[in-house]
Formats: sequence, C-alpha cells, structure tokens
Amino acid sequence: MAHPYSLSYLTVSGVTPPEQTYIAARTGYDYVSYRLFHLGVPGEPKIDPTAPQVMRETKRALAETGLKCFDIELMRVLRGLEPKEFLPAFEAGADLGARHVICSAWTDVRNDRKFIVETFAEICDLAAPFGLTVNLEFPAFSRLTTLDEVIDILERTGRRNQGMLVDALYMHFNKTPLLALERVPPEWINFLHICDAEDLAYTREEMIRTARDARLYPGEGAIDFWAVNYLFPDLPLSIELPHARRLAELGPEQHAKNCLEAARAVSDVLPSHAIN
Repeated sequence: MAHPYSLSYLTVSGVTPPEQTYIAARTGYDYVSYRLFHLGVPGEPKIDPTAPQVMRETKRALAETGLKCFDIELMRVLRGLEPKEFLPAFEAGADLGARHVICSAWTDVRNDRKFIVETFAEICDLAAPFGLTVNLEFPAFSRLTTLDEVIDILERTGRRNQGMLVDALYMHFNKTPLLALERVPPEWINFLHICDAEDLAYTREEMIRTARDARLYPGEGAIDFWAVNYLFPDLPLSIELPHARRLAELGPEQHAKNCLEAARAVSDVLPSHAIN
C-alpha cells in the first residue's frame, strides 16, 4: 500500500497558502499543510493567511488542483498566548477542509503539567466545533520532549478530538525507535512528520539548527523508516523538511519534488519480513 503525502509549510517556508498549493500539485502531493497562525518568526509571508482575499485565492487553488488541506499549524501552549486567539485560524482551516491542527508546548518551567493539560484541553474544546482534531507534538527542544511525556498529557486531558503528532526527527533525537509507537492508542496517531538526519550526539543547539534549517531527505541519513511502513502502511505522511541551503539553491518547487521522491523511495514499501 502507498501513503498519501502532504507538503508541510516549513518545507517551502516563505510561500503563501495559494503558492504552496500550486507547488504541491505540480510536484505530486495529495495534501497541503498550511501555517494559518503566524509565529512572528523571520521569513513568514507578510500577509494574514486568514484574510478574505487570501482565503479566496487559497480556495481557488485547492479547487483548481484537486488537492485538499490536511492540517494547519501552529497552536502553542504558551503563557501569555490565549487559546481563543486561535479561533480565526480554526475557522479558516475548517473552511479550507482541514481535519487536523498541530499543537506544541513551549512553557519554561518543569512543574507546569497542570497548566499544559488545562490549556491543551481548552484548545481541543475550541477546535471541536470546527471538526478539528488537535495533535500534540513533542519537539526535542520544547517543553515536552519525549513520547512518554505526551502520552501522560493526553491521558490526563482525555478529549475526544485529541491526538499525537510524531515527527521522525524528534524520535531520532531522543534515541527512541519508531517501533515504540506500537504502544500508542492507534486513534491518537492521525499522521506523521517525516524527514531524515545523521546519527550524531546532538546538543540542544544542534537539534534546533538541524530541525529548522538542515533536515535531510529520507534515505540520506540514519533514520530507519521500516517501523512506519510496518505499523502504518497507509497513514498520511506530512513531509516537514526545511533545509535553508537547498531551498535557496533549488527553489521551493524542486526542493518539494526532491522531498517527495525521496520519501516514496523509503516509505512506500513494506519491510520484507512483514510480507507473507
């Protein structure tokens, strides 16, 4: 069986949602994953992705290409950021056909589990009327860094529209085999982020630099994707693969195409021992 693929915003960062849609269509993706809530970081388009004109252009792009919006990002659990600020993005995402939301926690103290649980629950409750599932991610340099920590939060939150987003890169940073996902309730895993990386002893600074600017094409590094193919043979895979140098040299379209070709080469076959 083959995975459907989504083009994540960070792979082609700096483009608008309509531009991202046309790039995804021309390079063979099935879905697009939009950033509808800006983080205020350098390189984000200087437009409101939920503005009426941008929404009309994005809808036109989806209609012309036949692609679908799979998920939207990024909703953070962060002190000083009220979950209600995400409502315009939720409304826009639902209007574009999105089914999922990405969320991560960026608090700065270790004894704040109650705050994370309560805030994540509020985000889930706000997203529910829009038919959106909120998927909690655990970047290795964020507040939640391990699979066990996220499982604990989800068990405590207990919302019907909650899920977990696993990025192969962060599992690799934590030296956690992807086969460990076998113990996660299957209804929590709606899609995965994939990319590759070298087998190094990463410092926190090196993790951040790699994650934001130097991820490798699947098959170039040390991540073994057989567990993904074995456990989730037809699960949607979102390619989140920012690489500053390649994006500058190749342009967003060729980079997106290379990402997809590499992902298909390692993820569209089952491991031989799993074939009867």
